[in-house]
Amino acid sequence: QVQLVESGGGLVQAGGSLRLSCAASGRIPSSYVMGWFRQAPGKERKSVAAINWSGSYTYYADSVKGRFTISGDNAKNTVYLQMNSLKPEDTAVYFCATTTGVGVTYTYWGRGTQVTVSS
Repeated sequence: QVQLVESGGGLVQAGGSLRLSCAASGRIPSSYVMGWFRQAPGKERKSVAAINWSGSYTYYADSVKGRFTISGDNAKNTVYLQMNSLKPEDTAVYFCATTTGVGVTYTYWGRGTQVTVSS
């Protein structure tokens, strides 16, 4: 059983930065993929970024390329999402999740952390 806990959300002005953390409990193989998703009010949840623990695979949604960076710390079992140049449209609840590999349905999810970007 894997448990994921997100932190680091908050209120920030447009143009600002936040770093989200996702701490995973339990041993997670390096082949597993960790993903960040977001869901804005009234909208469907969308993938933002993903990485495997070995770092050999990363993915970014077009809307965040060049602004967000995903990284992982194996020793801490933690994945980070550094978000720079934030825009009001980045406002959403951000979730982390994990799956056994690229293209496999995400199995474990955190509860989410709210990110609000004011204009």
